[in-house]
Amino acid sequence: MFQLRWLWENMKGSRRNYIIALTLSVLCNGLYITSPYFQSRIVDTFVSNENAYENLKNNRDTFVLLLCGMIGATLLRTSMQYACNMYYETASQGMIYKVRTHLFRKIENQDMEFYDRFRTGDLMTRLTGDLDMVRHMVSWVIKGFVESVALFTASMIYFFVIDWRTALCILAMTPVIFFVTRLFARHAGPAYRKVRETSSALNTAAQENISGNRVVKAFAREDYEIEKFRKHDEDYRSANISAAMMWLKYHPFIDIAAGGLSVILLLFGGYFMIQRHLTMGQYLAISNLLWAVSNPMRNIGNYINDFQRFMASANKVIEIYYEAPKIVDRADAEEGPAKFRGEVEFCGVDLSIGDKKILDNISFHISPGENVVIMGATGSGKTSLINLIPRFLDCEKGEVLVDGKNVRLHKIKDLRKNIGIATQDVLLYSDTIDSNIAFGDSELEEAYVRQCAELSAASDFIERLPMKYDTIVGERGVGLSGGQKQRISLARALAIRPSVLILDDTTSAVDMETESFIQNSLEKRLDFPCTKIIIAQRISSSKNADKIIILENGKIADMGTHDELIRREGYYKQIYELQSGINCAAEEKKGVTA
Repeated sequence: MFQLRWLWENMKGSRRNYIIALTLSVLCNGLYITSPYFQSRIVDTFVSNENAYENLKNNRDTFVLLLCGMIGATLLRTSMQYACNMYYETASQGMIYKVRTHLFRKIENQDMEFYDRFRTGDLMTRLTGDLDMVRHMVSWVIKGFVESVALFTASMIYFFVIDWRTALCILAMTPVIFFVTRLFARHAGPAYRKVRETSSALNTAAQENISGNRVVKAFAREDYEIEKFRKHDEDYRSANISAAMMWLKYHPFIDIAAGGLSVILLLFGGYFMIQRHLTMGQYLAISNLLWAVSNPMRNIGNYINDFQRFMASANKVIEIYYEAPKIVDRADAEEGPAKFRGEVEFCGVDLSIGDKKILDNISFHISPGENVVIMGATGSGKTSLINLIPRFLDCEKGEVLVDGKNVRLHKIKDLRKNIGIATQDVLLYSDTIDSNIAFGDSELEEAYVRQCAELSAASDFIERLPMKYDTIVGERGVGLSGGQKQRISLARALAIRPSVLILDDTTSAVDMETESFIQNSLEKRLDFPCTKIIIAQRISSSKNADKIIILENGKIADMGTHDELIRREGYYKQIYELQSGINCAAEEKKGVTA
């Protein structure tokens, strides 16, 4: 089976420990026949034998040796079992550590499209509950199955050695049990896949609700969200009950068949004793070891139960494990310089997402150090356009060039290290403000962190906080205003000294005075050369731009400076008039009349 091959593949480095553990499992369970063997010898020689008293009197050393053999075998088995469990645990933890690390690395390196397909709660389930089930398979299910097979095999061999007739009578019940367990396995798979899916949906609902708790409270939707979660919880409960009922439907038949072994031994074993095919000691040995045949039969259902759970979880883990990002370094990609010049060019670029055309024949050139503003109505393709520069997306036609070279020929790491990005939707980590600003470079000097905060107009409010730069911000920046989060985000983008700075409506939540300060900082106070590409909706952000690009329905509708665009009819002139509260045509006419 592919899932088991995948397990073995990922046990590289832990295989030796696991093989030792499996070997010890077989030996430990093989040793279970030693105690009944010694008991049968003691009973036949020193209890039920007609010369028992003489044997005990004349062969006391033999009696002591048999007792010591029983004790020694038990101690040896116990010691081996302890070592066996330690090897299983070491191997399983080593394997799951390796898989979890690989899985997280895979998730971290995926494209943006990947996060559109997979929900956060589902990914969390795969990293936690599903991986725990995989570890359970390695450390418990396979272990239990091997032990059951070893115990059953050793016991049946011992029974055949004692008396083949009795052994065949006991063995006759096993086909019934295997038939029932096979039926159970066929129906259990879909049931446990349903449990897995409902568990993922439940986790997703909880994660989204907790993350968006402020929105819930703002709209007083607590009761609605509680009811929605209750429905997911009800689905999960129902799926678990269905799976449990599936097991309970077949378990009594397995139990009855396993319990029937005692009746068979009583009837046929008693008869064979009367016929003198069995001695009293041998009968007691088989009776004492009968659990070693019935328990594996009972447990086989549990192992199939857990195996089906493992299959459902493993399939989900493997789906992510082998998921390959589409945007990767090409074989002919070359190492770039540590610092780019910051030249950006679009040449006939088209971009579609699914069946929807996002960008259509986009062409423009940005020289190093230029300040370019991109404007357009919602849905015109502004964010998609800037996502092509750091290769968050790849265009399907045309070229995006940075420093005169197609972005696909740059190493992704080199490209993104030279691009600083600050977005309107800010994510801050549950860490200090200092660490959030220095996220792109953990070795950043504290003085430069403060300098970046000053450039982004964040230093004033940070200095007023109780712990200043050591203040811990809440999850996603809870406790800070939208404008404060945007300013920290801008400081974080500046801290890496990017060659290209991309601001996606980054000052939308700050006041006009703060915006003016930030613009002045970006134009005159940066201590490194930087090309600035700004998505903006305010005319105040675009007045001093070297170039303004107007997007409309994925196409460039107009391009020019502020003075050029307000003289032409179009989107920019309309926005200027709306935000300025004036009519350009009336103003021009008035000026001519005067």
